Amino acid sequence: MSAPPASALLTGARRGLCKALILRASAAKVRAVSETRARFLRRFAVATVAYNLAVIVWGAFVRATGSGAGCGDHWPMCNGEVLPRPRSLEMAIEFTHRITSGLSLVAVLALLLMAFRWTSPGHPVRRGAVFSGLLIVSEALLGAGLVLFRLVAGNTSMTRAWFGAAHLVNTFALVAALTLAAWWSFGHRRLALRARPGLTATFAVALIATMAVAVTGSIAALGDTLFPARSFAEGYAQDFSPGAHLLLRLRIWHPVVALAATAAVVTSAVVGHAVTRRPSTRTMGLAVVAAVATQLCLGVLNVFLLAPVWLQLVHLLVADLLWIALVLLAASALERQPDPTPG
Repeated sequence: MSAPPASALLTGARRGLCKALILRASAAKVRAVSETRARFLRRFAVATVAYNLAVIVWGAFVRATGSGAGCGDHWPMCNGEVLPRPRSLEMAIEFTHRITSGLSLVAVLALLLMAFRWTSPGHPVRRGAVFSGLLIVSEALLGAGLVLFRLVAGNTSMTRAWFGAAHLVNTFALVAALTLAAWWSFGHRRLALRARPGLTATFAVALIATMAVAVTGSIAALGDTLFPARSFAEGYAQDFSPGAHLLLRLRIWHPVVALAATAAVVTSAVVGHAVTRRPSTRTMGLAVVAAVATQLCLGVLNVFLLAPVWLQLVHLLVADLLWIALVLLAASALERQPDPTPG
């Protein structure tokens, strides 16, 4: 049997080399597309968290200015119109809030779609995106309930207070889910809650305590809005007057709960770093402690300045930033560690 001619061998080698180069170029292109998508997902997740913070602060502005009834008791339309012409400042404020809230819903649903299209099955960012999607829907329904049941503007019922507290709890849960989705989009592993039950319990107490502060804070802020005091002495008298509205008598519990929560949050920061000894837990722990100290100062200032609107908004924004830092601290401390390499 005669050997193939040299020209045939050379042609086959060229074809093999071309095929290898094509496969290598295709693999490089796939990796480039994958890296581009991962980078965009990270940025979009972080931007979604930031945008939702802006929507939350604007929602507080709606409450603090008494603009919640600016669109009447219509929802999702404004005074029965899809695109109304604002006839008052309150209407413009409330309608702007509805538009920004609607865009928030679109952003979260887009994050959910990207998470499922651009990540592999079982990736933790999918779980964060799913919870975010569910919570943004319940957020919209709770907001609609406040309007449809007329629990806005000058309504002084306790139903409004508890409904608003439930709305705030849902908001904090939404921010936590979005924060975790963003955290996981950077390649962090899922949480191992059972690996260190003591540490898990420590963070659970800190998170629940922070939520309790937020709830009592929302009640206090509602009392400040509905029953403004003209002086510190008048506000003090309101809080302890037997005939005062329940919103005012509940207001005194906010600083008490805040001080108790401060101990729980600072303990979680110290314990989290002491147990894990990771640079990330140290960084987030310092951020948590700094946010707590800032919040205490803002709270005192809020009392003595009789809760001006701008200070209420700053106080809420720092509360949200503290919540995000605490969630990230817990995620860093409780992150599942890679399996040890055998041998």
